[in-house]
Amino acid sequence: MRPVRWFLPTLVLLWLAAPAWAQDCITCHGKTSPHIVADWKLSKHSANEVDCASCHGADHMTATDAAKAKLPTPDTCEACHAERVAQFKKGKHALAWVSMNAMPTIHAQPLAMTVGMKGCGGCHKVGIKSEADLKAVAAGGGRGFGNASCDACHTRHTFSVKEARQPQACQTCHMGFDHPQWEMYSASKHGVRALLAQNGTLPEGTPAPTCQMCHMPEGNHEVRTAWGFLAVRLPMPDDKQWAADRATILQGLGVLDLEGKPTARLDAVKAADIARLTQESWQAERDRMRAVCAKCHSPVFANEQLGRGDEMIKEADHLMAEAIRTVASLYKDGVLPRPAGYASAFPDLLTFHDAPTPVEQRLFVMFLEHRMRAFQGTFHANSDYALWYGWSEMRRDLAEITHSAEELRAAKAMKPGIRPATSH
Repeated sequence: MRPVRWFLPTLVLLWLAAPAWAQDCITCHGKTSPHIVADWKLSKHSANEVDCASCHGADHMTATDAAKAKLPTPDTCEACHAERVAQFKKGKHALAWVSMNAMPTIHAQPLAMTVGMKGCGGCHKVGIKSEADLKAVAAGGGRGFGNASCDACHTRHTFSVKEARQPQACQTCHMGFDHPQWEMYSASKHGVRALLAQNGTLPEGTPAPTCQMCHMPEGNHEVRTAWGFLAVRLPMPDDKQWAADRATILQGLGVLDLEGKPTARLDAVKAADIARLTQESWQAERDRMRAVCAKCHSPVFANEQLGRGDEMIKEADHLMAEAIRTVASLYKDGVLPRPAGYASAFPDLLTFHDAPTPVEQRLFVMFLEHRMRAFQGTFHANSDYALWYGWSEMRRDLAEITHSAEELRAAKAMKPGIRPATSH
């Protein structure tokens, strides 16, 4: 490897040899947005003569025509990074924007939360957008930010591969209420080992699993998992109880109707690739993950631990289904009015915080916060999340929902015709 003292003069010569308009970009933006220029100068783009116009076009020349500067999209990156962009377009991150907009009540949120990217849109912006999507973002004050997608992990304007390979690159989005993977991972033995290797406590070269090592093996940008985001899949299992429980959850998701037949919402699930809908697609992802685990663990141990995750989903599904049926029975018996627009006689788990009553709100929290922690904590090797923040909380949720249902029925019996209220 040649010394840095050889490399730096070369960069200076490249910069001096740049077209006049490229130097104008550097001169002007060196004053108006100096950190952007500093990032670019540190980047491999700069070293390889990928200048401002390569991504933004050459139409923007003065402070008065800034609107002519093009905002990059994945197609822009594809010109040089065709393999990685092709992988990205096949994976779940590319569908993040579609899946957000597929949620039934997403459009009831303030625009700042969605197209303004201060809520769901802050992370789901990584998804590829259609022309109509981009116009909607602009109309909502989003100014088109989030077009590039790749810069969610390779942040502007260094676009560093080294940065994107660090587990912290995933932390911004994979944390919090419904997907606390960062919290689970960073406190697990996997995460602790990776962070100790990162800060130099462990010797250089120590195998230490990052998010990317497990979910992006060999740099594959598809980033898919066997169970998908919500841990529901088809076909149904042979276990009759689990099959009945999963059917109830699918009905709560509005994917199956009261008779167990597919609804129109199944098309949205397919479009957003939220779930594995065939045994073959599930098995392919499971085999891929098993191969990753086997690089550090014995195949027997890997199979056993992945199987524990499947078992936790089964246990969580049983609690979840009982709670869904409890609320559905309140609709059936006229104790609670079933909200208009629900896909079936079951509570709609995808209404989120827009669920109309406290007992339905509790059901939403049970599903999207606690059930997620139970199975995700298991797969991420974090015992506390699997038990205390997940399965244990689900048991408490079910007790509260059952008690609230009893109170509602008692109030209904005492005052016929009057809708009861509950503090639970």
